[in-house]
Amino acid sequence: MSTETSSAVALTESQARALFEKEFVPHMDAMYNFALRLTNDEDDAHDLVQDTCMRAFRFIGSFEPGTYAKAWLFRILKNNFINDYRKKSRGPSKVEFEWVEQSFAGDDDPEPAFQADLQAETVNEMLGDEITSAIQALPVDFRMIIILCDLEEFSYEEMAKILNIPIGTVRSRLHRARTFLKETLATYAAKKGYKTDMLSA
Repeated sequence: MSTETSSAVALTESQARALFEKEFVPHMDAMYNFALRLTNDEDDAHDLVQDTCMRAFRFIGSFEPGTYAKAWLFRILKNNFINDYRKKSRGPSKVEFEWVEQSFAGDDDPEPAFQADLQAETVNEMLGDEITSAIQALPVDFRMIIILCDLEEFSYEEMAKILNIPIGTVRSRLHRARTFLKETLATYAAKKGYKTDMLSA
């Protein structure tokens, strides 16, 4: 069931505006950053945030005050992106996750520790903007899970609600996304003549 359409409570216009300002406005910057990482285009990101705000306000009676507003907003933004923006993307070609997942069929290995800290100073010095480029080049479902977990620091439970998938799928998708990203960065580093020990599992 969609988060924004469940158990709606009737609110007056003033109540809705007050709730929006209290619960949602503090997350505007985070929403824009998420939208920009998804669309890789400033205008598209602004449009996506605006559409998300309009939908959030329309369904604000479905939001439970005191629950995690950021996760609720990110789920709406994610749905808007998938429904309206993915097909218009001018970024790298996107691969449907279901197709990617098939190539890993039967891979039930537990998630290993991820040794490459994306924010580590040494990695940043070595790769520079390639980290951002590598994230943008990920298939969209992998990119989304990396952003939510490693950049926005949502929990597995929160990501499962945002993406509307089981926690087990969150874990496996994150594992594969990190592996994909790690291999991309290691390949780039090797081409540049850097040692890639810090990126090895």
